[in-house]
Order: sequence, then C-alpha cells, then structure tokens
Amino acid sequence: MFNRELSWLSFDRRVLELAEDDSVPLLERVRFLSIVSSNLDEFFEIRVAGIMQQEESASHPATKEFLASVLQRTRDLVHAQQLCWKQKLLPALAAHGIEVLAREQLSDSARTELSPRFDRDILPALTPLAIDPSHPFPVLTNKGLYLLALLRDPASGELRRAVVPVPRILPRILGLSDRKSFTFLSQVIQLFIHRLFPGLELQGSWAFRITRNSDLYVDEEEAVNLLEAIEDEIRNLRKGAPVRLEIEADVPEGEMQWLLHSIHLTSDNAFRIPGPVNMLRLGSLIDMVARPELLYPNFVSVIPPECSEPTKLYERIAEHDIILHHPYESFSPVVDFIRQAAKDETVVAIKLTLYRTSGDSPVVEALKEAARNGKQVTALVELRARFDELNNIEWARQLEEAGAHVVYGLAGLKTHCKACLVVRQEKDGLRRYAHLGTGNYNPKTARIYTDFSLLTCDEEITADVGLLFNVLTGNLAGPKFKHLLIAPFDLARRIVELIKAETANAKAGKPATIFAKVNSLVDPEVINALYEASQAGVRIELVVRGICCLKPGIAGKSVNIRVRSFLGRFLEHSRLFRFENAEAQPILLMGSADWMPRNFQRRIECVFPLRSAHVRRRIEEEILAVYRDRQGDAKALASDGEYVNCEPMGRLAPGAQDTFLQLAAKAAQARLSEQTEK
Repeated sequence: MFNRELSWLSFDRRVLELAEDDSVPLLERVRFLSIVSSNLDEFFEIRVAGIMQQEESASHPATKEFLASVLQRTRDLVHAQQLCWKQKLLPALAAHGIEVLAREQLSDSARTELSPRFDRDILPALTPLAIDPSHPFPVLTNKGLYLLALLRDPASGELRRAVVPVPRILPRILGLSDRKSFTFLSQVIQLFIHRLFPGLELQGSWAFRITRNSDLYVDEEEAVNLLEAIEDEIRNLRKGAPVRLEIEADVPEGEMQWLLHSIHLTSDNAFRIPGPVNMLRLGSLIDMVARPELLYPNFVSVIPPECSEPTKLYERIAEHDIILHHPYESFSPVVDFIRQAAKDETVVAIKLTLYRTSGDSPVVEALKEAARNGKQVTALVELRARFDELNNIEWARQLEEAGAHVVYGLAGLKTHCKACLVVRQEKDGLRRYAHLGTGNYNPKTARIYTDFSLLTCDEEITADVGLLFNVLTGNLAGPKFKHLLIAPFDLARRIVELIKAETANAKAGKPATIFAKVNSLVDPEVINALYEASQAGVRIELVVRGICCLKPGIAGKSVNIRVRSFLGRFLEHSRLFRFENAEAQPILLMGSADWMPRNFQRRIECVFPLRSAHVRRRIEEEILAVYRDRQGDAKALASDGEYVNCEPMGRLAPGAQDTFLQLAAKAAQARLSEQTEK
C-alpha cells in the first residue's frame, strides 16, 4: 500500500498544481497557493508530530529514516511552492497591474509613505522581547509570526538578540496609496525595526514561525468535566513540542542554530524560506485587490422549487424525500428546516449533532430560539473537532444558557455524523423528520464544499435516526440499526460485507461493480477486500480526493480498480457509494465517513441508504453519470503513485464541477422563466 504521509504530500502537490495552472483564474491561483500552506501546517501539527513522537520513543526502528524521507519530500514541495510564487504568480500579478513588493523593492516614495504609518499604526502594537540572562527565551505561540533581531551595543561591542512578535490583530498585507502596490506587514516592520531599539545598532532581522504539536491529549476517563479539560489542554498546546521552524533564507547559519537550540529542535526540521514565510496570509490579498475578473465567475446556489417556501418545507418533505447537492443547490433549505422547527408550534423536540459550524451560525441561533420557545432541544456538540475546539465550547455554553440540553457524545469517540431529528405532533400522532448529510452544519463552507443533504420523513430511516440519538445521549450498548450503517458499531463490517457480496457475484458470473467517492482511503481491511474484489473481476471506480493508500493497476491484484482525484473550484467533500447488487436494486449510500480506521473505530459516523425512487434516479442519472464521464478536473492515480491528467487537455476539457455548475445555471434559468410566466 502507499504510505499515508507521502500520499498526503502528493495531495498537496496536486493543490499546488492548481496554483501553477494558467487556465485557473489568477487570484484563485493565489488562493490555492495559500491553501497549500494551510495544509502543510496541519500536516506538521498532527502527522509529523506523531512520527517524531514515535522516533523519540523508539517504537519503530525505521522511523528515523522515514521521517527524513517525509521532511525531504516536504522540502521539495515548499521549494516548488516558492518557485510558483516567484516565477509564476508574481509576474502574472504584475502583468495585471498588481505588485507585491519585498522591502528591498520598495521605492523611496513608498518608504516615505510607510514611515508615518509605521509610527502611527504599527509601532504602538509591537513589544520587543529581549533575550539575555535576566530575560529567558520566551514561549512562542504556535504558528505565530516573529522577527529575530540581532543587535550590537556600540559602547561595548556586545551582540544582543531580541524577538519581536508580529501582532495577529494587524493585517498581514498592507496596500500602498497607489492602490496597485502591496507589501507584507513583516517587511514593513523590518524596514523600521531599528526604531524599537534606540541606542543599539541593528545587525539584521529575519522573520520566522514555529509549528508545534497540536494533537489534543485528554484522558476522558479521568476528566471530571470534559469541557474544562479540553479548555485546559488547548491552553497547553501553545507549549506543545516544536516540530518545524520556518525562517527567512538569508538568516546566518549561526543565528539559525542559536534559534534551533533555544526551541530544542534539530536542523532537519528547519526550513529556509526564500520568500514569504507564511503564504497562508496571501489569501487576504484577494479581497484587497477587488478584481472579480481574476476570480471564478460569480455563482449563486439554486433553491429547488420544493424548498422555495420555507413555511411549507415540512409539507414537501411529507410528500417525498428531498436531496440537495451543495454548493450547486443552496444550503438554506437545511437552515430553514431547523428555523421552521424552532417556530413551529407542533414541533416538540429537535436533536442535532454539531461538529463544525460558522462563526455567526444561523443553525445555533435557531436552536437557541427553539429552546427559548420551550421545545426540547438536544445538541450533541463535539468539543474535540480539531482546530474548532474553542468555537464549539462557546457554542455549547450559549446553547446551555438558552435552555438546550448539551451533551458531548460517547467517551473516546468523536461525534462526526451529520444528523438532525425533528419530532412534530401531527393529526395521527408524533411524526419524525430528519436531515442527514455528508457535510457540516456550516452555511459558509457549504458554499465551497461539495456535499449532499437528505431531507426525509421515511418512518424506518427516522426511527434509526432516533435510535442513533438515543445511543449518543443514553450511551446505549450494542444498538441494532435496520438501515443506517453506524460506526463504530457496524459500519466497517457492513462495508466489507458489501464489497465481498460484489466479489461473490463476480465469481458467479453476475454483474458486479463498485463506485465509492471518499476524501481518504486508508483502511487496510477495506483495501484488501477491494483487492480481492478486483481479482474476482469486479469493476471498481474510486474517487478519492486526498490520501489514497490503495495501489491501482497492479497485475494480478488491482487491474480492475481505477482511482481518480477531482480538485477544482470547490472542495470535493461528499461521500457517495454504489454497489451493483446483482439481481436486485443497486445499493446507494451516502454519509459522513471516509474509509479510514479513525472513521470506522474512533468516531460516531452515519452512512445512510437512498430509498426514494426519484432521489435514486437523480443520483444515478445526474451525479454518478457526471463523475464517471467528466474528466477535465480529474487526475488518475497510477501504480507508481504519480497522478496524471485524465484528459490530454487537462482542465481545458469539461470537468465534473463545470457540468454541475451548468446544470445549476439551467435550473436557475428555468425557475426564473416559470416565475416570469406567473
């Protein structure tokens, strides 16, 4: 199997290729370049940190060599990223009248303009931290930007050092008065940093940042209050072990070694950066420039006709299941589903899982309103959602203050499923309605992530959803679900059983195919089952956005397996599965789970069947057909680990996302025509 860490870096390389691609709008290329940095941050905080811990504990004899190979592969990626910025994006931006200048490129007039701005808007926020016997080396924040200043006392000739934190509250990119030139905040500080040290001679200054181990370690068995325990651990993360130093390339070797010694890190984990130290901040340039012609064309998500009247949404769901394909179709019906429940006098209870949401979440506001309206509101808030822990703690407290019952799921398991259950008192008694999805209850990411939402009042499905919430709130052991596949109880086993059923059908000469769309494919048992299915003659189509440990195209093992990755304007986040199920109706599934050990064993995940005839028809004829036929935004994984364009024209050929956008545009136009006729 392919190595997980190297496959992650391969995914980042494909993201970088979007930044290098001339067919992608220029400012979107800048955005993709910044995404590479964001991905690498997480890679070091979690994956590299884990490898380094293994090395320290000597738990695996080959860890040292493997860590060296991972760091070298990362170094190659960072080098390619910097070349992309310097040789491709900077010249392209300049050709469009946008200049991003280093401090040595700033003209005299620009320096004259920046000088009073520094004194007025920047200097008061700076706090130089001297380092000497009475001032020990400070604790540096994870991923914070700093300047190392080397100074000389002219009276004694003594060399001194200081660290200057770059305040996070200040904008990282500054625009000049000509409205076409920009420079980095750190460059401006370095330009005038001598003003922080009157009486001393500046010998040099270099921007740097440290990445720390950011994996949470909370003993849930010992924690009296999980919320408080996680808050305490988050505060400790700023002191997590350093795993990477990024520093400007022209720093003298002696100064870099001094810094490495001060933070207890080796040279292997040091990265000399010949350009912007933190390219993540380049994303802010996009809004500052305000050049829509250099972005993807504006797109407005469609609201399907059956969801156009929020007050009648529950009536429409009672008539038939509704499937939504985000972001091509709006996430607003999902928000309306919860908002209407908060206002509806017939609603007696609302239950919802909350993994990630937006900063001004209308979903949380609706739940708070429902609680204030006297409805029984239960929120499963996942406090351990990586990098969203503090946000979720705040939501949990607000919901509790509003009168909602907040629980944190099961000990040792992250609640990652996306489910909402609404119970209404109707003429014939209580009736349950459910939303099940592949993505989070986050209206903002729903505009840029591809996901599915199912709105249903199918009695058997909603009964299973009710059982799922009882498991989460009541800690029930050994639940038996009729239709839902729930991790960690039976999801892994049932996925392998479905694969083996296709294997048996192929051996019996019956039609046998598998389609699976996931973000990551890592689980060894599933991969081995797919290998066995391939050997039996099952045609297997895999769409894996990121990490893929399965090797396709190996003679005698995986020649019947094709793996493709779709990367483009939207982040492919949905999980969709189809099993041929010969002599019966094909099995169509969606859900929150990737095929990884963590999803199968350490998370509460929900994969749900599509039972409605019109929903199944749409998935077969529109969604699956597009993913199979459109290749422009797809790359195929070869047996040697390389990814190659599926189309000779690359992204100039029609792609899946292009087709979905066209379908949404046609639907919007048809809707407009209907309204005009009325």
